[in-house]
Amino acid sequence: MKTGYVTILGRPNVGKSTLLNTILKQKISIVSPKPATTRIKVIGIYNDDRGQIIFIDTPGFEEGKNEMGKFMLKSIYSSLEETDIILFLIEATGWIKEDEKIIEVLKKINKEKVILGINKIDILKYKEELLPLIDESIKKFNFIEVVPFSALKNKNIDSLIKAIFIHLPESDRFYPVDMTTNLPFEYQISEIIREKILQKTYQEVPHSAAVEIEEIKEGEKNKDILVIKANIIVDRENLKSIIIGKDGKMIKTIGKLAREEIELIVGKKVYLELKVKVIEDWRNKIDVFRKFGYGNI
Repeated sequence: MKTGYVTILGRPNVGKSTLLNTILKQKISIVSPKPATTRIKVIGIYNDDRGQIIFIDTPGFEEGKNEMGKFMLKSIYSSLEETDIILFLIEATGWIKEDEKIIEVLKKINKEKVILGINKIDILKYKEELLPLIDESIKKFNFIEVVPFSALKNKNIDSLIKAIFIHLPESDRFYPVDMTTNLPFEYQISEIIREKILQKTYQEVPHSAAVEIEEIKEGEKNKDILVIKANIIVDRENLKSIIIGKDGKMIKTIGKLAREEIELIVGKKVYLELKVKVIEDWRNKIDVFRKFGYGNI
């Protein structure tokens, strides 16, 4: 049996969270077309007869522009140090400047086991287009495997899993087979709400928004209802009105979408109460963003 840690590394929006969700056949990391969606190290645990792979989904690799951004960058580096294998993702459209920067980091940390995953092969018209990219890639770094796949379309994921197991160390499982993630329930709920904010609000809002869970409890009169009270945090007053929307329509839409997904997870009716609060410049206040789970997981 083989067991080990695999850190998924790549620039923002390359498909790290989508890959993790596809492998585990459930949503572990929230997904959005907007960059910098993932803010912490998210662990997803895959089991089969060959053993256990503990995937670490990291934030997109980019320089920190505030205290929270610096924390995110530190979390990536700590994951690289702890891991057995690095799974470095690029897109099938080819290398770009941000990918090259990550290669330089990989050379400096001197990790021997790095697999290159070429994601989004579904956007290529002809498979033959991959051959020059593979040739170019193996000249850039001594990858132990190069695996093309599509996380979104679930293509060639089995080959990726097989390649990972080949290079993992022999070991018993680290986690119970029924455990799929390290995320506390409260954080999972807050991330679902944040995902709906990302989906529905303007470009300027996503990076400024966080979600703080105030309370999760059974209904006092009806135990079959789960009551959730949460605060949407933004760093500027003008963003508050955007999230609330005209006549409260936007926050109602966010709440409806989040509630429906939470109900599928918990298997019962959910009463979700959302409020919007302004905490100026919260991403530069370590004591504040730690309250939202960033830095504690």
